[in-house]
Amino acid sequence: MAELTKILHIEDESDIREIAHMALDMIGGFEVMQAGCGSEALEMVEGFAPDLILTDVQMPGMTGPETLVAIRELSGYERVPGIYMTAKVMESEREALLRAHDLGVITKPFDPTSLATEVRALWAAGIADAA
Repeated sequence: MAELTKILHIEDESDIREIAHMALDMIGGFEVMQAGCGSEALEMVEGFAPDLILTDVQMPGMTGPETLVAIRELSGYERVPGIYMTAKVMESEREALLRAHDLGVITKPFDPTSLATEVRALWAAGIADAA
């Protein structure tokens, strides 16, 4: 995996999108594009070419896992890493989410001051696991 610089964040709640954008862009220094739903993310993913998909799990229409499957069906995005954000904290539910190329789960509510650090840690662990 290359250096993490571009994140596509998918979240249906506008207030969470706003906080996450500040946390990832202003605090974390990432280039961030945001989508309010899975279909919107599918429309923008190829033009943005993210290094990572950070997605909510429960959304109207396509869920986060369904959105990642659809993105990974696009040529060149078969192995794009994903991180889920969810309020579900039971370990069995978290583990059931993770498939190939998924780096982990971040629990909501998240701490805006440490979100970028959590994302970087999951990214680094994914690089170590892929080596």
